Amino acid sequence: MMGIVLLRVVLAAAYPLLAHRASVDANNALAIVALFDLVLVVLLEPLLRARSWAWLLLALACAGLWAMRGSDVPVVLLLGPPALFAALISWFFGRSLRAGRVPVITRIAAAMEGCPPDALEPRLLRYTTRLTLAWAVLLAVLALADSALAVIAVPDGVLARLGYPPLISVSQQAWSWFANLLDYGILAVFFIGEYLLRKRWFPDPPYRNFVDFLRRMGQLGPGFWRDMFR
Repeated sequence: MMGIVLLRVVLAAAYPLLAHRASVDANNALAIVALFDLVLVVLLEPLLRARSWAWLLLALACAGLWAMRGSDVPVVLLLGPPALFAALISWFFGRSLRAGRVPVITRIAAAMEGCPPDALEPRLLRYTTRLTLAWAVLLAVLALADSALAVIAVPDGVLARLGYPPLISVSQQAWSWFANLLDYGILAVFFIGEYLLRKRWFPDPPYRNFVDFLRRMGQLGPGFWRDMFR
């Protein structure tokens, strides 16, 4: 199981690099590789478990990508995943704030503390709820920014493709730098900054340092993370 997780992490990390290079160079062959990589990220576990439906979807995806090999559609399709990914994760975080649900960060904190969510100290419970909201808002803002830049990018943005020159435009390279690379830098800075703030406000956590914090998160196991986003 851990091998599947590690392979998925490697494939997921490869996608933005492949997508960025394909977008900057307008390289449709590399765009197809990036899209195939994304398909593998989504279908990896059922494929390795020999699920027939997953192999059927993979075959259909391969057929579709092969049919597009002579066009520039693959590069255009790369406009979608960054915004869709950010919007989907934002929705998961936001959904967990609804009445009757446990906020995402609260569940993680409770699992690491080894107690039920309602047993967390009130101050930590409030903090994790607000942090869940902060993640939802940040990801929603990134999704909107990615979408806006995808619309006004030239030459392969949405408006340009529809034949409407945008009044304000950015280059395809600028869109890709932001959506495929800078997005993740912003998320990393927020993640690390929040950790440092949390260490200051809650000086007695159940982990020794940042590396131990990451290790303990990993030890929660694939099942925990699967259930988290159901």
